[in-house]
Amino acid sequence: MADHFADRLNFGLKALSMSRGRLASELGVDKSLVGRWASGSVRPSAYNLERLTHFLAKKRPGLTLLDWERDMVDFAALFGEEITEPGAEVPSTTLSGQLLDLVRNSIDSRAEAYEGFWRTTHASVFEPGRFCQQHGIIRQEGSGGLRFELGADDIRYGGSMFPVEGQVFAIASDSVRHVPSFLILNVVAMPRIALLDGLLIAASSSLRIPSAYSIIFERIGDLSGNREADDAHVATLMAQPEFVDDDCVPAIVRDHLLRDFGPKAAEQGGEMMLSSPLTPRLAQIISLMSRPA
Repeated sequence: MADHFADRLNFGLKALSMSRGRLASELGVDKSLVGRWASGSVRPSAYNLERLTHFLAKKRPGLTLLDWERDMVDFAALFGEEITEPGAEVPSTTLSGQLLDLVRNSIDSRAEAYEGFWRTTHASVFEPGRFCQQHGIIRQEGSGGLRFELGADDIRYGGSMFPVEGQVFAIASDSVRHVPSFLILNVVAMPRIALLDGLLIAASSSLRIPSAYSIIFERIGDLSGNREADDAHVATLMAQPEFVDDDCVPAIVRDHLLRDFGPKAAEQGGEMMLSSPLTPRLAQIISLMSRPA
């Protein structure tokens, strides 16, 4: 039945964070046709169904024509999702189709530019006068999305990244309080991406007071291509202490992360609001990035 197929198509697109427009472009068909497939008003021809299945199988290896006849629980399992009732859906994102297309195109064209081992640095709220550093990894997952994991001592952070036109938007949660935090980062591009600079927005302290901090991501290494070896290396990086004294952070990095803002700073040519413009100072920070991880 057409509706039976439409349920599975819509589920598959959501699980892969793929818009109808993107699918139409990949298959070389009109977006309105994909819309009719997704609404259940028409089922793909045998030719288009084979092409559709072949394309999705690149994202989910093992998918076959017969899988469209599975019940929803089994079909969801093919995409790594677990549902308890047939027909239930597990939406993976609420991003608009147009924004999803921008994100997907950016990842498809430059995923390797983001992948690697990274170190983050920002001022500490819990220990004033010190800085927080986490080490971790950014890499593309089998679903096609871009994911990052950071950690130090006994805490881990993980989430998804959405690159859009020279910036990266991200959402993450930690393994202790399980509270979401948000990042807006500028991409500092050289021959490859070496630095991400922007703002971290989180509910800090035990009172969960909304706060914003300046933060930088520094590339400290490249992936080897061997997932087990990369996992072992990032585990070693994450075992390092989270809090470091200010004299362990170069002066130019400290000045960048602790810059003044507000009316007095604005009177002297500084920032009225905490923001992250691209400045020549970032090139100087990149020049320091040969320091050991």
